[in-house]
Formats: sequence, C-alpha cells, structure tokens
Amino acid sequence: MSGNILIIDDEIKLLKLLGMILSQEDFNVKEASTARSAMTMLEQYDFDVVLSDVRLPDAFGVELIKSIKTKYPHLEIVLMTAFGNITDAVQAMKNGAYDYLVKGDDNEKIIPLVYKALEKVKDNRSKTIQVTNIAKGFDQVIGSSPLILHSKKLAEKVALTDAAVLLTGETGTGKEVFANAIHEGSERKKNNFVAINCSAFSKEILESELFGHKQGAFTGALKDKKGLIEEANGGTLFLDEIGEMPIELQAKLLRVLETKEFIKMGETKVSKSDFRLIAATNRDLEQEIKQGNFREDLYFRLNVFEINLPPLRERKEDLKKLAKNFIDIFSHKLHLTSIQVSSEYYKALEKNDWKGNIRELRNAVERSLILMDNNVLDAESLPRYSEKAVPESDSLSIRSLEKIHIQKVLQYTKGNKAEAARLLEIGIATLYRKLEEYGLK
Repeated sequence: MSGNILIIDDEIKLLKLLGMILSQEDFNVKEASTARSAMTMLEQYDFDVVLSDVRLPDAFGVELIKSIKTKYPHLEIVLMTAFGNITDAVQAMKNGAYDYLVKGDDNEKIIPLVYKALEKVKDNRSKTIQVTNIAKGFDQVIGSSPLILHSKKLAEKVALTDAAVLLTGETGTGKEVFANAIHEGSERKKNNFVAINCSAFSKEILESELFGHKQGAFTGALKDKKGLIEEANGGTLFLDEIGEMPIELQAKLLRVLETKEFIKMGETKVSKSDFRLIAATNRDLEQEIKQGNFREDLYFRLNVFEINLPPLRERKEDLKKLAKNFIDIFSHKLHLTSIQVSSEYYKALEKNDWKGNIRELRNAVERSLILMDNNVLDAESLPRYSEKAVPESDSLSIRSLEKIHIQKVLQYTKGNKAEAARLLEIGIATLYRKLEEYGLK
C-alpha cells in the first residue's frame, strides 16, 4: 500500500532515521523540523498520514493536531513523545489524533501503525467523496442537451414562485429529482420536502398517508398518525403518479388545494396546512378525464405550470455524463477504486433505446460495475444492446413480454408481491391490477 507521509520532528537524526525506515516501505516521505514548515508542506502536497513530535520549537504537538485536522479532515495523525506523558496522549486523542507513540520504546510499532492509519485515511476519503457527491437543487439535474436545458430553465423560473407544478413525461425521466430541485430553489427549502407515490397504496392507506388519522379511525389504527399534508406545512408536497390517485381522494385533495384545510380520518376538527404542490404523472391526464378517471377541476388546479421531461432516447448526448455520475456513485457504494472505462462501454450504451429512461441506465451501470473484470468497464459488462428496437409486428407483443417478465419476477420473489412490485419499480396497486389483467395469481 502506497501512502504520502509527513514527519515533523526537530531532532534531525531521528527525523532522518524515521524517513529512511518509512521510505524502505515504499512510502513517499517528506520531512519538516518545525510546525511552520510542516503547515507549508501540507498546503503544497497531498499527505495521508502525519507523524509529529509532541514538543516542537514553535508549537505544541497536541495543539497542532487540532489545526491540521480542522483544515485536512481526511488526514490521520500519530503523535510521538519521548516523555510517555499520559495527559498529552489523552488530549491528543481528544483533538483528533489517530494514535500515540513513545519514542524508542515503540519503534517496532511505527510501520504497522502507519498501515492501519492509511486504512483509516482510505475510509475518510471515501466518506468525504460521498458527501461531496450529494448534489442539491438544480445541480442534481445532469445534462447539457437542449431539451433538458429547456426543462431545467422552466423549473428554475417556477421555483421562485409558489405556483403548483405538473411534471409530465415517461417513467424514469427524473421527475422526483426535478421536484426536489424546485423545492431547493424556492423560499420553502428550509421546511420539509415530502414525497409519496400515489400508485403504491390502496385507497384507504393512501388517504391515511395523506390526511392522517385518529386512533380507532379504522381497524389497525392503534394510535394517532400525522399525514403528509400536515408534514408538508410550510414546505412542498410531491405527489408522484397522481394519475393513479382514486377519484374519491381527488375531490378531497382539490378541497385542500382551494382552502388549505383538511380533516383527518376519524376526526371532525378542521386542520390547516400551507404547502406548495408538485405533482407528476406519466399518463395523459386529458385522456384520463375523458375516460372518467380524473377530475377536470383538479387537473386545471394542478396544471398551473407544466414541465415535460424528455425521454433519454431523445437526449442521448447526455448519456455519457449521466453514466459517469452513476459510475462515481456506485463505485463508492461498492468500495471500488481505480475504475477504467473503455470507449466501447459508452458506445454500447448508445445502442439501447432506454425505454426505462434514466432509471434503467442507473440499474445498467450498477449491474455492469458488479459484473466487470479487472476494474475495467467495457461492452462485455453490459447486456447485448441491439442497434434496432424490436419491431411492433414481432410475435412477442409488449403485453406478452410484460406478462412473462412479471411471472419471472414473482417466481424470483417466491410469490412475494410487495418485493416483486419493488423490483419491477411499480406500485403494489399497479401490480395487482396487472395480475388481474393478465389472469395471474
């Protein structure tokens, strides 16, 4: 294991001896005889571990630890002393030292200790990168294609208002990412962003989740429950797949939007909530209105400002950026380092039509990182994507393929429908409807 080590000691003979010992282990070693020169080196080089004497001409090593750790939190520091002072050791650990050595007595412990400290540094850097990679607001929206930039520009403008927003587009196009970005770009960002998928629950459970309930309101209501409408007070409520909300609940939601008032299940007292609504759907709501599945008055209330999110196949110039982002995310999650990505990998991604959009790409990248050999992502890590999509006249219709796929997933989950719905990335209510539609049990 290689590492960059800084040794700080005003005893020049000991400084040179330690430098020689550590250099023989193939570490990159730098030496400093004062705290001032050490701080200068820390600014110039990227160190992993610092070995510091407790007594320096221009600083007290125990206090120096605090300064170094504040400025370079990923570093690990081992303090060295000729005095074996326990008080110094305790204070050093409190200030962030990794460990403590007594000069002369613990010389044989130095190499093993440095290796352990380097393992800790590796973990520190991983956590730092993960935190850095958590983008907020519109930084979450990745891509530079004209279509996504247009959608992003609209979202940035509406974020400054309190208007209701309707996000439309195919499944997996990033509607929740946009909803969260709009919230983060608004004056409500200091309060809650609350999200729920309307297709994931039955009517009764969805009503309870949204409006809350009193103890005893229905069988299983063992205690009072605060609903998401109340949780979103002062913030933003995001209703995903609103096209699948039961029509009875649509009337109740409309009343809340018009009056900011609601009644919990099993209660008579009126409660109030001031929230900003963002809704999303992959359905054609105007068509749903014609079929009697969606209230026209609610549609007009929701559709104050519509933003359509383009499918990935229409913005393939963003594929590489999106893939790189997912490679970073999952390589840290899977504790992978030094990943190499071949140009053939990106070319292979372009061959797919990405019916599942960004969500499908995310899953493909994660799977490829698990399957890759020798830390190299290439075309072999990916499924065989055809240059041409399957024609509509193919004997295997989309309905047939969907039915077969649902059967396979149910076999995999041994009949567990909740787990199957999760893997299929659809709501449990949607799964039950499809099981009935295809005559599956």
